[in-house]
Amino acid sequence: MAALAALLISFVAISTLWREPRLRASDGIPLPAPVAAVLDSRWLRLVARLLAALLTVWTLVALVLGPDSARNPVPHVVYVWLWVGLAFASMLLGPVWRVVNPLRALHAGLLRLARVSPDLAALPYRWGLWPAAVGLGTFTWVELVAEDNTSLGFLRVMVAAFIALSLLGAAVFGRAWFEQGDPFEAWSRLLGLLSPLGRRDDGRWVLRTPLHGVNGLRGQRGLVPTVAVMLGGTAYDGFSANLSWATFVQTSSVPSSLLKTATLLAFFALVAVTIWLASAVSVRLAGEPLRRSFSFVSDIAPSLIPIAGGYLVAHYWSLWVYQGQYAWVLLTDPLGTGADLLGTAGLTPDDALIQPTLVATIQAVSIVVGHLLGVLAAHERAITVLERRAAVIGQVPLMVVMIFYTVGGLTILFAP
Repeated sequence: MAALAALLISFVAISTLWREPRLRASDGIPLPAPVAAVLDSRWLRLVARLLAALLTVWTLVALVLGPDSARNPVPHVVYVWLWVGLAFASMLLGPVWRVVNPLRALHAGLLRLARVSPDLAALPYRWGLWPAAVGLGTFTWVELVAEDNTSLGFLRVMVAAFIALSLLGAAVFGRAWFEQGDPFEAWSRLLGLLSPLGRRDDGRWVLRTPLHGVNGLRGQRGLVPTVAVMLGGTAYDGFSANLSWATFVQTSSVPSSLLKTATLLAFFALVAVTIWLASAVSVRLAGEPLRRSFSFVSDIAPSLIPIAGGYLVAHYWSLWVYQGQYAWVLLTDPLGTGADLLGTAGLTPDDALIQPTLVATIQAVSIVVGHLLGVLAAHERAITVLERRAAVIGQVPLMVVMIFYTVGGLTILFAP
């Protein structure tokens, strides 16, 4: 109830006090020149890329030559570091995967070796974020639904398919494929909008609010399904851990994989449909034609990113803190020979940050803060694209959806 009250109070307050668009591209506290110089340094990027390349090669060695057992580090690298760790790093530092993406580096290196333009593309890219949405949805299915998703045979097929599709996409569409079509770059870029680090309109590095990053994103093709997958997938992850759901799946006559897949798709659709319905009602209340809802929903979709970020922190905090550390224990012996190449075999993960009370507090706060930021982001966008009075009235359906997400998120999170 406190969370709902906070949302309602914030809605009334911002509707009264926040009458004009306030978020400007020129906002932000400039970072000291030495810090900005380090962030712009070619050496920093080079070191980051080399470390990412080294980790990639190390992981591929374990994937191809390592044991098919719980001691293999590949599942931890893929499901903990690549998925969850990348999300946390992006929310803290910005779109880091664009800098360290080993496949982007491989593509650029191949073009250099062939002595052709780095902008080479066989076809213009016009798909927007749709391939990224499909890729993120597929990875979510692999992580949460697919059987034997930690077996090396399964992971070899998935990794090989992803590498092949990525290089094919880059060969056909050039660098634009990585900019918009690559699922992990989209994942990192969208969550990176929440980072306190950013550039203002004059190019200077600044500290800013998460709202500035989100507000800088404009609607584009495929944005709504991508955000729906991000939010719906995390919500399904929490839902699937519910004891009642697990019992239902085990006792149902429907094959579990089919039931789980259908439910995951339903979560994706639920987010997309609810935000579109809210947008449709909003534009009608604002006196605009219904067809305007298709562009308005894309304008509003970025406001779901803080909510998705809050869900991610709530659901994956414990996993990242503990299993992220444990991955080092496995990485030190990629071939399963008993070696201790990194000197981390005796590492014991520290559980100080995953004590029950602390975790519960982090979960509740992250969801509520994410939703409050979502309300603020939606308000800023609404008063930017709609007439002032119509914007206030039009936000009511969006507020209802936000409350629905809040209740749903907290219910899923704290259900037994």
